[in-house]
Amino acid sequence: MRLLHTMLRVGNLERSLAFYQEVLNMQLLRRQDYPEGRFTLAFLGYGPESSHTVLELTHNWDSDHYELGNAYGHIAIGVPDAYASCEAVRAKGGKVVREAGPMKHGSTVIAFVEDPDGYKIEFIQQAGQ
Repeated sequence: MRLLHTMLRVGNLERSLAFYQEVLNMQLLRRQDYPEGRFTLAFLGYGPESSHTVLELTHNWDSDHYELGNAYGHIAIGVPDAYASCEAVRAKGGKVVREAGPMKHGSTVIAFVEDPDGYKIEFIQQAGQ
């Protein structure tokens, strides 16, 4: 077994694609419109779906906003330098919601940024990346 993807519903697909591609440097792997169902799926990631877990963005054409609820947590991305990653996000107009630094009850350096729909993305600093 292998984790294939995580799906997020987004209100504005083009805005979300710009964020994940331009701010987080993901590649658009595939995109398909489903006119009969009035939705579009876009898959992004840091490598091919055959060997990497990817992110699926679902845009329902008749919905421009979703309530995030309080059960969802975040997506985590390993980065070589959480401090530099926050600066890169900020330089590209992204929103840093928790500056890089050690986690509260440990020494792992983490940070949080937010996508255009309010989803949280955690950066976890990992040596050797």
